[in-house]
Amino acid sequence: MKFSVFQVSRKGTREINEDRMGYCYTRGAGIFFLTDGMGGHPQGEVAAQLALQVMAAMFQKEARPVLADVALFLTSAVTAAHRQILRYAIDRNMLDAPRTTVVAAVIQDGLVNWIHCGDSRLYLVRQGELLTRTRDHSFAEHRQLGAGKLNLPERNNRHVLFTCLGSPSRPMYEVSGPVALQQGDRLLLCSDGLWSGLSDTDITYHLSQKPVSQAVPDLVESALCRAGGSSDNVTALALEWETPDNFLLTRTSITTDTMSDAVFASTVQGGWNQPVQVELDDAAIDRSIAEINATIRRSAGR
Repeated sequence: MKFSVFQVSRKGTREINEDRMGYCYTRGAGIFFLTDGMGGHPQGEVAAQLALQVMAAMFQKEARPVLADVALFLTSAVTAAHRQILRYAIDRNMLDAPRTTVVAAVIQDGLVNWIHCGDSRLYLVRQGELLTRTRDHSFAEHRQLGAGKLNLPERNNRHVLFTCLGSPSRPMYEVSGPVALQQGDRLLLCSDGLWSGLSDTDITYHLSQKPVSQAVPDLVESALCRAGGSSDNVTALALEWETPDNFLLTRTSITTDTMSDAVFASTVQGGWNQPVQVELDDAAIDRSIAEINATIRRSAGR
C-alpha cells in the first residue's frame, strides 16, 4: 500500500475537545477512524477514546496482516466499541452512559469499505468529483431523503441524531463498499464541526486541488472561521491513495511495501488505567441496557 495521510483536530470555542481520530496499518491493510463524543451526555471524550481503542485493538489482533472479512470486522468492531462504552458506564454506576458517533474505513487489496453511526462523515472524491459520502443518522437528513419508512417522530430540532454508540438502545449503523480505489482518490473523515460550516462543493474543491497536507488544515480553518464564536470541535483526517512517487518525500506519505507481516503501526494513543476488553456477550449487553434504563426510571420517579 502507498498513501499520503494528514489529520488535524481543533477545539473551537468548546470547553473540551471530544473528537478523536487516528489510523492503524499493517503490510496489507489499514483502518482510518474518527469519533465525536456527544454533548448533552457525560464524558463524551471518554466514549470517543474508548471506541477508537477498542477498534484499534481488534484490528491489531485480526489483521495478520490482512482481515479475513472486512465487512464483518467493521460491524464486529463497532458493536464491541458500543459494548465497551456501556461496560464503562455500568462499572461506574453512571446514570447516563457516554456517547459518541463513529466513522471508520478499512483499505485492503485496493478496496475500501466503511461504516458509520451518527453524523461523522466520510467523503470519497475522485478526479475532482464527489463520488459518494455517508448520510447522517439524523432526523434532518432522513426526512430530506424521504426515509419516512423509518417511522421517525417529528422533532423540533431535526438535527438530533437517532442513533449513536453508548445509547441504551442498540446502535444503527451502515456498512458500505467495497469500492475499488484509483490512484489519486481522496478519502476524508470528518466531524460535524467541519461539514456543518462547509458545503459538499467546498469540501470537494479543497480535497481535489491540494495535497491532503494542505487541504485538511485549510478545511479546518475555513470551518472555524465560518462558525465564528459558536464553533464546534473541528476534526478531519484525509488520505490520498497511491500517492505519486514525487510526493513520497513528504512526511505525510506512507508505504507498507517493506514492512514485515508481523509489524503493526498505529497513531491511536492510550491513556486508560485499565486494559480494553472487547468481550461482552449478548446476555451481558442486555443486562447493561436494562440496568441503565432502570436507573433512569428510578431517577425520574424521584
